[in-house]
Amino acid sequence: MQALQKALGYTFRDESHLRRALTHPSTKQPDNQRLEFLGDAILEFCVSDMLYHKYTDFPEGQLTARRAALVCERTLSVLARSMELGKCLIMGNGEEMTGGREKPSILADAVEAVLAAIYLDGGYEAVREVIFRLFQDEDKLVSPRVKDDKSSLQEYTQAHDMGLPAYRIIEATGPDHNRHFVAEVCIQGQRFAVGEGASKKSAEQMAARAALVRCRHSNE
Repeated sequence: MQALQKALGYTFRDESHLRRALTHPSTKQPDNQRLEFLGDAILEFCVSDMLYHKYTDFPEGQLTARRAALVCERTLSVLARSMELGKCLIMGNGEEMTGGREKPSILADAVEAVLAAIYLDGGYEAVREVIFRLFQDEDKLVSPRVKDDKSSLQEYTQAHDMGLPAYRIIEATGPDHNRHFVAEVCIQGQRFAVGEGASKKSAEQMAARAALVRCRHSNE
């Protein structure tokens, strides 16, 4: 657990919090499910806070889309793997034999539980600092979602007889080492959503994500 604490940049005063956060329900011991519940809320609030202050010109839709891309199971499992969190999980033999240490859902749940454990151990400022540090490189974290979100949007538009989405880079600024792109996605010839990122692909991904959020909200 020392290596995990180093990766988190946080040292627990009471390691029992961390141990509980890493204990999977398959152990039949006091597990991390309640911590997962708390960590989910803490993560969403802190990421919302971070994005609100970082992107002062973003409308609600873009903020919502970016947050959704950051706090989803896929992104959290990527983050967990970068910290080798799976090696630290405490789980039953059956779950371990079926590859539980690499399952995205288990890894994502454990990340949320660990964040809750930090909150209980060190308070809000401590967990806020950890979250801001872990999520500072947003484009690197969400890049594995590029194919999924664009494919999901295409599946949605085709299923609803809306044709194929079309993407276009509408702005590119900054020096070569720090580029910033803005992409738009058009559906049925009309601009449907925009997204921003440090690469063309990540900007298109965010545009697709924003469009998916808009589509789903319109059906609620």
